[in-house]
Amino acid sequence: MEDEAVFRQEVRDVCKLYHQAEELHEQGVHVVSTDEKTGIQALERIHPPQPMKPGKPEAVEFEYERHGTQALIANFEVATGTVICPSVGDSRTEEDFSAHIRATVESAPEDDWIFICDQLNTHKSEGLVRAVAQLCGIEDELGRKGKSGILKSMASRAAFLQDESHRIRFVYTPKHCSWLNQVELWFGILTRRLLKRGSFTSTNELKQRILTFIEFFNETLAKPFRWTYIGKPLLT
Repeated sequence: MEDEAVFRQEVRDVCKLYHQAEELHEQGVHVVSTDEKTGIQALERIHPPQPMKPGKPEAVEFEYERHGTQALIANFEVATGTVICPSVGDSRTEEDFSAHIRATVESAPEDDWIFICDQLNTHKSEGLVRAVAQLCGIEDELGRKGKSGILKSMASRAAFLQDESHRIRFVYTPKHCSWLNQVELWFGILTRRLLKRGSFTSTNELKQRILTFIEFFNETLAKPFRWTYIGKPLLT
């Protein structure tokens, strides 16, 4: 019962932020849903697709050549519906995620930031704690990973990263709740509109097409998701 109560509270905390996001944005607080989409394949179709005809959809060639993969770290800003400060690269390591958060915060260095993300270990890393401490001007001793202080364990690092007194903080979705993270909805848009039928001759082309699509999305399609769920149990 205690685990269920914790789970429900975590869900409510995330939903509350979604409903407060517009008001917080007006106060200079960015509520951002963040996650990685890994293993995005640069697939080059061997033959061009057959165009649509009356009564017949476009036929996409099923044979393809692989040219490697890319990893996208995306921020969906809840209040505006835009994707801000995306990172596309060959990997999604602890260092990649920490650098991504640093670059995102530095895009508006005087503002406050709330990042909603899942509980992946890279989202509770030593590098992330050090980045947040530096960006927030926190000069406290952080300790040593596996030994002492804030850095001692994943739990102690997560507690630091969730501290509501910090200008930059993290709110974690419960485990197995990817549906609660709004950026996952946007990943679905990216897949349907670009990746599913795309043909890419290299990872560099894939990267540029993703970034171009994000610019197009922000200019023409972006709008906040209508989030109606408030965290109450669907069944009692």
